[in-house]
Amino acid sequence: MTLLRGLALAGLLFGAEIAAAQAGGWNAVAFMYHRFGEDDYPATSISMDAFEKQLDYLEEEGYTIWPFERIVEHLDNGESVPDRTVAITIDDAYRSVYEEAYPVLKERDVPYIVFVATEPVDNGLSGYMTWEQMREMEEHGATFANHSTTHDYLVRRGEDESDAEYTQRIREDIKQAQERLEEELGEHNDIPMLFAYPYGEYNQTVADITEELGYIGVGQHSGAIGPHSHKLALPRFPMADAYFDFDDFRQKAGAKALPVIELEPWDPVATTDNNPPRMRATLAESEARLNQLACFVGRQGSVDIDWVDRDARIFEVEPPETLRTGRTRYNCTAPSPEQGRFYWFSQQWIVLPQ
Repeated sequence: MTLLRGLALAGLLFGAEIAAAQAGGWNAVAFMYHRFGEDDYPATSISMDAFEKQLDYLEEEGYTIWPFERIVEHLDNGESVPDRTVAITIDDAYRSVYEEAYPVLKERDVPYIVFVATEPVDNGLSGYMTWEQMREMEEHGATFANHSTTHDYLVRRGEDESDAEYTQRIREDIKQAQERLEEELGEHNDIPMLFAYPYGEYNQTVADITEELGYIGVGQHSGAIGPHSHKLALPRFPMADAYFDFDDFRQKAGAKALPVIELEPWDPVATTDNNPPRMRATLAESEARLNQLACFVGRQGSVDIDWVDRDARIFEVEPPETLRTGRTRYNCTAPSPEQGRFYWFSQQWIVLPQ
């Protein structure tokens, strides 16, 4: 690349960042995958035809695919990200990532990150990649990060487990995984301080430990990342055959971050006394058309929005029915002035088994 062309490109990117800031913030979208071409797991696997169609669309429509850690770095440093920036993230380190996705991503020179639960890899389970395969992938653009040692349900306490025992177990689960990643892969690349919660589940204790250990926390709830995104609960859009729709993918690729600056309660574990949870959100200024804000609750559909203070952009949502055991999301969207683009925010709630 000539110096003149490089300066011109840098100027265009800088101009895009200024435009994003002037529009009330920037937006980036992270897609989350697990398995590739494994038809027996439609809830967590995507066909290679669908995956390549997604990559084709991103290229044809001029999207920029950044390493996920670069987006996080910009968020952490208060820097803008160019519009229509996306990232490819993959959880669990299944063998099909190496056998199916890796050749395609390598050929297209697409950056991506794999969050690794280290115990299944260390135990040599047949459905998972090996460390040697991961080292090969590192040489061709892959990044690897922490997904815990055990891939346990970290929000669930053991029977008769004390607060101190619970806290220590979670801390060691995260630390041991990072140690194994650095032992096996750290000679080739730095292992970023990113922690993807197993199953996307966290509570205040898990998030506090994540922060204490110096990590950015990554979830599995839907939505775009923006300057107001919480650094202990970054959203990603899950992708799998069971709920794949190409029009839906296009809309998610163009999503903007609904700028939530306060959320009550922040801890997503719903208690017996707080089911269904009443969520209060305060928004920063943006171009979102809040007169068309709509919120949806898993298995319950559209729910009413209570505007506590329209001028201060404070609203509350409470579904009419209690939430079932497991994970449920409140998804809130509002149209952007740009045709076909929506501001998006999702809050995951977890109801633990009794």
